[in-house]
Amino acid sequence: MSLDEIHDAGSKSSIPVTGIVPLEQMAGDDEEDTALLCEMAERAETFLKSFSWCLAIRESFFGAGIGKIIAVFLFRISPARPDIDEWLWVVVGDLPSAYLVTECCKTPSKAVEAYIEEMSKWVEGARHGRASANVIPVNVPPTPEWAENLHSRLETLKTTILPQITLRWDPPSEL
Repeated sequence: MSLDEIHDAGSKSSIPVTGIVPLEQMAGDDEEDTALLCEMAERAETFLKSFSWCLAIRESFFGAGIGKIIAVFLFRISPARPDIDEWLWVVVGDLPSAYLVTECCKTPSKAVEAYIEEMSKWVEGARHGRASANVIPVNVPPTPEWAENLHSRLETLKTTILPQITLRWDPPSEL
């Protein structure tokens, strides 16, 4: 069954992004990678449910991932307040977990690009020992040491992992 058929059959809201599959159809490169991605999906769900504004997860989708390194999931939630988006990307892996709105991120690779951009803002502040309410929260102290650690991972993500995600999981552009 295609995503369109799933949503025509029972969803009141259409999926605002492309390049995803229902979580049940998630598959890694092999059994071990699939198992790691399943663990990451659980982490993503737990992360999202940790926020008081997330009453429940209604739908779960896999966007892209490499076991233990990074995974991108899309969730449709029941928000506790009207100012909370119903659709959210969640990025988890060997880096700080984060959620992102779908407004500017229409594919898994765009979600990773937005993640890198937002985390890079945190790195810049942390290099000077500052945190800001206007920057994505990170669960470590904003110190130069943590900034360099995250910066190094973001550079690897940008130069090595993001091209793989774009090539493997993003839908082809329409001509």
